[in-house]
Amino acid sequence: MTRNDIIKQVNSLLAEEFETEESLFEPNALMKEVLELDSINLVDLVALVKFTYKIVIPAADLPKLQTFNDLYDYIEQHMPQE
Repeated sequence: MTRNDIIKQVNSLLAEEFETEESLFEPNALMKEVLELDSINLVDLVALVKFTYKIVIPAADLPKLQTFNDLYDYIEQHMPQE
């Protein structure tokens, strides 16, 4: 899966899950603000990544995921090799 594939899929999943327009998902935009994330929504985000990409995001890594670009990078770097 290429980075562009990851970006398209992540944006589509997040738009559906959080009922937000994909056009707001700028790479350097803060996810917390755009998706209006609270602690419950953050759990949903982690579960969505785990279910879709088979990636577990440890609590210690959550502060590193501020922007959409951070999330794309994290998924790209931690995806299981096919």
